[in-house]
Amino acid sequence: MAGNSRNAEQVRREIEAEREQLTGAVDSLRSGIARATDIGAKVRAKLPLVAAGAVGVGFVFAGGLGAAMRVVTRRGKSRAKGRFGRFSVGDRD
Repeated sequence: MAGNSRNAEQVRREIEAEREQLTGAVDSLRSGIARATDIGAKVRAKLPLVAAGAVGVGFVFAGGLGAAMRVVTRRGKSRAKGRFGRFSVGDRD
């Protein structure tokens, strides 16, 4: 090793400096990942929007859109307050 003019103590100091830099980089990466994957904080920040979306999705999955359209399109056709099969509750035509 003719071109190497460093002694053992210099190499140890360089290794220790690299180790400290690596430790700082790992800590920075961990905190960045923790912030990026903190879903709870993201949901809390947009809670009204998330709640409205959940209500909308629940309405659609529960068949609310079809039921609402049936109510709108049947308006005026029957005076029955409620129906169960062929039986109805309410005023007669």
